[in-house]
Amino acid sequence: MSDEGSRRHWGARARDAAGGAKRHPVRRRATALALSLILVVTCGATAGPAEAADKIKRTAECQGDWLPATPTSPDIMAGEVEFVGLPPVKVGKDVDWRTDPYHNRSWSMVFHSLRWMGRLVADYETTGEKAYLSRATEIAKDWVADNPRGGGPKASAYAWQEHPIALRAPALVCLSKHVNESWLSKSLAEHAKVLADPALYEKGHNHGMDQDIALLGIGCRYGHEGWSSLALKRLTGTVKLDVDSQGVLREQAPRYAIYVYERLKVAMERIEECGRKVPAEISRRWESLEDFISHSTQPNGFMVPIGDGGADVRPVGYVHPNKTVQVFGNGYVYGRTAWDDPGSAFYSIRFGPGLKFHGHEDHLGVTYYAQGRDVLVDVGFHSYEDTGYRRWTMSSEAHNTSAVVGAGFRGRTATALSRSSIKEDRQSYRLTDKAYGVPRTRSVLVNHEQDVMAVLDTVPSGSKVSNVWHFARELSTVSNGGGRVVVKDKTGWKATLVQLSMPSCRPVGGQRVVNGQQSPYQGWVSPAYLQKQAAPAVLSPASESALLTVVVPGTDNPSVSCSGGKVRLQTPKGQVSFTASGADLS
Repeated sequence: MSDEGSRRHWGARARDAAGGAKRHPVRRRATALALSLILVVTCGATAGPAEAADKIKRTAECQGDWLPATPTSPDIMAGEVEFVGLPPVKVGKDVDWRTDPYHNRSWSMVFHSLRWMGRLVADYETTGEKAYLSRATEIAKDWVADNPRGGGPKASAYAWQEHPIALRAPALVCLSKHVNESWLSKSLAEHAKVLADPALYEKGHNHGMDQDIALLGIGCRYGHEGWSSLALKRLTGTVKLDVDSQGVLREQAPRYAIYVYERLKVAMERIEECGRKVPAEISRRWESLEDFISHSTQPNGFMVPIGDGGADVRPVGYVHPNKTVQVFGNGYVYGRTAWDDPGSAFYSIRFGPGLKFHGHEDHLGVTYYAQGRDVLVDVGFHSYEDTGYRRWTMSSEAHNTSAVVGAGFRGRTATALSRSSIKEDRQSYRLTDKAYGVPRTRSVLVNHEQDVMAVLDTVPSGSKVSNVWHFARELSTVSNGGGRVVVKDKTGWKATLVQLSMPSCRPVGGQRVVNGQQSPYQGWVSPAYLQKQAAPAVLSPASESALLTVVVPGTDNPSVSCSGGKVRLQTPKGQVSFTASGADLS
């Protein structure tokens, strides 16, 4: 499983601050942060004499977007590090590599990646500050001495785990461009040996890509043909396995598409710098990621937080396609009314292969954004720490899904998209699986202009169905009764959820609205890493018949009537009608 440290360094990074134009993968860009640090260092007090910066060769291995924004070089020189948004930690001059102040594995991963040491080397190249290179050398040499493979009295159990190894190796390669000492070359050879071990390789996963980037870097640095060739061969296979032809990751969290996009850009740069040709399959899959990232981004600019994806991830600079609706065969439906319009409606639907890697039990789940607001949301990503709350955020109860009452849930069950109808002003879909041992079917209809989302949940005769609906944290409950729940935001804007039994069209009453419940968890969202906030969750009663849920944004009193399977309702922008027939909506 990848880590929050990598996500915070890569996940929301702007690909092109000036706009959406694509760049060639080997076209380097200056790091604005590094330039700002030059001013800080050269205008303020320094720790030692500096060389003329124009006499120091800037290396491809040390410059680029792989470096973290925090801690800065002055922070590190002061003996302080800050990772993954947690408060700074004093590590001093003689670093204790067993330091684990937050018992947070993402923090530990970044600590042992030594990317922060690489920041010192990169800034030495741009400022000529010798103290930066000296301190970087001290840190790396101390890490190598205290963390022998196999352990030791000062070693951390995290030091030689597969992802820290993959991220640390490029930082050590960077250092080796300026430090030619045997302890460093021997350590890099040991890193390469571990990276080349097939038993430790994470094939078809972003960690595998990082392992290949690291092995390629060491192979090219020391002219080891075997390491470089192995890395390139494995990388091609991993990319084909992890990224499908539509740009969908099998890791089941859209925000990891950003990470993979950026890491593959680095990989292609390294391949060409190594004098090799980038395999066409890698280039094609890399380019396909852009469409998936764009479709996964809501009109407000934030990525929909599906799977292990934070609600605060904001992709920037990706060129969007012309299509406003896209079905991705590996488990995602995205639709919107327009691009580049924060007021556009947007929805997502989940189906596809069973849970793996960074996925959640979110099949049949929907999200809905309308009239410039989040309405129905995924509860989001909190952290990778193994807590009760983390486990709840991954469960079906934390998503806008249905359940077969009284039946046990069968995790990792695949869900099929069995029907779709896509028109400009209306789309409808039918999904089905056996996650509860018997077929459960959900049909989703989204109407545009007169904004409406309708969802019909059905189960076999003799079973009962229920569902849960998670509203955005900006919304609060106004009323609950007669099969209707009304919510509003601070401006007074309102939305209504209506539930009806079909085909009788009788109101289904007895909804329970939960906010901030601790045992069991319910009624929460995570707006950012390690954050949670109470938000209204609507739990429906059990229904023996098909359960129709209609969400109408912009009103607290939509009129609803039924006749012969035809459902009519009045929205603020006019009347909407659709047909509920069996398990289908149209």
